[in-house]
Amino acid sequence: MRKDQTVIIEPNQTFPLTIKRLGINGEGVGYFKRTVVFVPGALPGEEVVVEATKIHPKFAEAKIKKIRKKSEHRVQPLCPVYDQCGGCQLQHLAYPQQLKEKRDIIIQSLERHTKLPIDQINIRETIGMEDPWGYRNKNQFQVKQKDGKVLAGLYGLNSHQLINIENCAVQHPKTNEATAKVKQILEELKIPIYNEKTRNGIVRTIVTRVGVQTGELQVVLITNQKELPKQDQFIEAVQKRLPQVQSIVQNVNEQKTSLIFGEETYGLAGEDFIQETLGDLQFELSARTFFQLNPQQTIKLYNEVKKAAALTGKEKVVDAYCGVGTIGLWLADQAAEVRGMDIIAESIDDAKKSAKRHGFTHTKYVPGKAEEVLPKWVKKGWHPDVVVVDPPRTGLDGQLLQTILQVKPSKIIYVSCNPSTLAKDLDILSKSYQVEYIQPVDMFPQTSHVEAVVSIKLK
Repeated sequence: MRKDQTVIIEPNQTFPLTIKRLGINGEGVGYFKRTVVFVPGALPGEEVVVEATKIHPKFAEAKIKKIRKKSEHRVQPLCPVYDQCGGCQLQHLAYPQQLKEKRDIIIQSLERHTKLPIDQINIRETIGMEDPWGYRNKNQFQVKQKDGKVLAGLYGLNSHQLINIENCAVQHPKTNEATAKVKQILEELKIPIYNEKTRNGIVRTIVTRVGVQTGELQVVLITNQKELPKQDQFIEAVQKRLPQVQSIVQNVNEQKTSLIFGEETYGLAGEDFIQETLGDLQFELSARTFFQLNPQQTIKLYNEVKKAAALTGKEKVVDAYCGVGTIGLWLADQAAEVRGMDIIAESIDDAKKSAKRHGFTHTKYVPGKAEEVLPKWVKKGWHPDVVVVDPPRTGLDGQLLQTILQVKPSKIIYVSCNPSTLAKDLDILSKSYQVEYIQPVDMFPQTSHVEAVVSIKLK
């Protein structure tokens, strides 16, 4: 080992560690002889004995062998497969403390990736849920067959081992029920289940989605081929046992890929979509449409966007990465004009339909990349006053950041789902803009994810 490297930890070495904070993925972070050590399942303030599992040039990973001093916020996880599944990272932390730690994760990202005066920024308390369980409106479980039984669940942490999940604690009860019954029907009808190794079999994934406000259910089978044996019997059994199902859909994915959905989608029975309501707005959700997974918190999130925008009725608003147009339509009643763009053409079609259904005539939606569409509008003399961005986890496209800095809208509202990319983007925008405040919102209780609404104004 080179002299300039501080790591003196050996694989499988055990050593004591005091946990200082939570990392961005929900793991405990401590220091051993100046080396950063990440420990899943450990909590700030705990004194633990750990065993090193992986050594990297600048940090190490370890697992808990023993907890010498427990955090007062440690609780018993609700889920029996919590430690295997990896879908949730924080079930062992009391919920009020989860909210505090999520705010701290945002502060850490700002410290790491920006030169902003963090102590002068108004970083508000995280907005949480009254009941932080059973909130996810969509369930995507991989399936496999073992000894004639159909199992459905998620791949385990850092493995390709399927963990069978009978009842997921963060899923809406109706999606849990629908998934269980579909699994049972597949088993009874002996419809072949896809095997990744041999690439034989047909059904790969069961997707169930509920309209939380409408109670409508959608069942999607992702298959390896178009032909579905015993299709009519399958439809009949689903309709009989799950009368709330409004939509039964098949999606074909023949590729050897970790992506869930393929390109071809076929309606098998009922509508191609289910209805969902957010506040005063109604949306039609087709199988591949992106829609927020926690509608109850989405309303709180969008209301924070509305507060930050503080529209007077005169502003031209851009909704970049608009999806089905939810944020833009949420603001439309207070804006002079709303324009949105998204790379998924089906989402733009849904956005146009939603705008028409709600009687909005001052909206315009186009397919395309924000960084390409916005400069064209500006070239034609259309200048936005407010730009709302809700980018994917990778953050804003570099070209879009430069476009915003050139166009100089008086206000930017940044809806973030990744504190690291948010911090990097804020650092670039800080040339011309200042952060008014950051409002963390907990969209995914029991996980390490944290969203934030950031109000940013031109200097």
